[in-house]
Amino acid sequence: MKQTEGGVTAAKGFEAAAAAAAIKYKDRTDMALIYSKAPCRAAGTFTTNLVKAAPVKWDMEVVKHSEYAQAVVVNSGIANACTGAEGYGYCRETAAAAAAALDIPAEAVLVGSTGVIGMQLPMERIKKGIKELAETKNSSVENGTAAAKAIMTTDTVKKEIAVQFTLGGKEVTLGGMCKGSGMIHPNMCTMLSFLTTDAAISKELLQKALSTDIQDTYNMISVDGDTSTNDTVLLLANGQAGNPEITEENEDYHTFLSALNYVNTYLARKMAGDGEGATALFTVKVIHAESKEQAVTLSKSVITSSLTKAAIYGHDANWGRILCAMGYSGAQFDPEKVDLTFESAAGSLKIIENGVALDYSEKEASRILSEEEVIVIADVKMGDAQATAWGCDLTYDYVKINADYRS
Repeated sequence: MKQTEGGVTAAKGFEAAAAAAAIKYKDRTDMALIYSKAPCRAAGTFTTNLVKAAPVKWDMEVVKHSEYAQAVVVNSGIANACTGAEGYGYCRETAAAAAAALDIPAEAVLVGSTGVIGMQLPMERIKKGIKELAETKNSSVENGTAAAKAIMTTDTVKKEIAVQFTLGGKEVTLGGMCKGSGMIHPNMCTMLSFLTTDAAISKELLQKALSTDIQDTYNMISVDGDTSTNDTVLLLANGQAGNPEITEENEDYHTFLSALNYVNTYLARKMAGDGEGATALFTVKVIHAESKEQAVTLSKSVITSSLTKAAIYGHDANWGRILCAMGYSGAQFDPEKVDLTFESAAGSLKIIENGVALDYSEKEASRILSEEEVIVIADVKMGDAQATAWGCDLTYDYVKINADYRS
């Protein structure tokens, strides 16, 4: 497997476009299109928040009941959440407008929205944007990147990746783009991720691969502990690579799953590191746990601790906050057996051993904690299981961004 240039247009048969529809932003693009020249098998995972945005409800129906999917239309600026029957009707109108512009069935169109909750979509602008998207779509790397930028809200950088690998002697490509910076605490699987591949794979196994992989990728990140109303991951496979169709969990399936994990891990880390106001990606690895469940619970408890996140921002090796977060996680362990180590590009430093502080240098610890990625390794000495979670530091700017978000 190798990383290649681009994102959602890297796989054969996929095109993309971006448009400035002035939905909220006056100085940038805010609509994106992903289109496949051939019908696609579609898989999806969605927010577990009881309050589900209209696009989530629409996409759940398309993924479950439509024979195939062929396009995704996304807008930023307005989330189309808590908008009632009118908001769901706008999903239908969006799909119909895209269907007419692309000459495909409306039930083959998926939709996505991100932005302010409670506002209705300006449908005339949306429809005008769709027309522009359909007219300007192509398979260039530049258009794929433009689409990745168009779906940003408080994100500071675009997030895209593509990889190539071999299935049945054929070169296969898997690409993706996502957005997410705040209201990030996925439990599904405001984050949106769109993945495209030219692999031939059955709908059942495509869904199984996605549902399996999100547990170790998107479900292991958190910026602020808020599970969005709009969380959506969509995976489209058009089979254009010409590989023998994957219909069972064989070697090709596991190769595909590995590639999917690589892409999703990359995108998940990008979202965590680009958390609103963040200055550092905060990675927590729990090792030698009794079970995977225990390791997941412990690692996620640490990355969601506001006190620990604030300490990371201050480059302060306040390890007591980490042990505290592990202690209230609900997972059982012996605090007097835990080792904690801080790592970064600046080096590695063990802080506590068997629950007791070592004679370490605060200056050295602060230097290690001053890098763009800070890693905490918690060894609980109970077994062979492990898990990794990703978050970010908590800064003054997080409050500023969210205090001013609607204005």
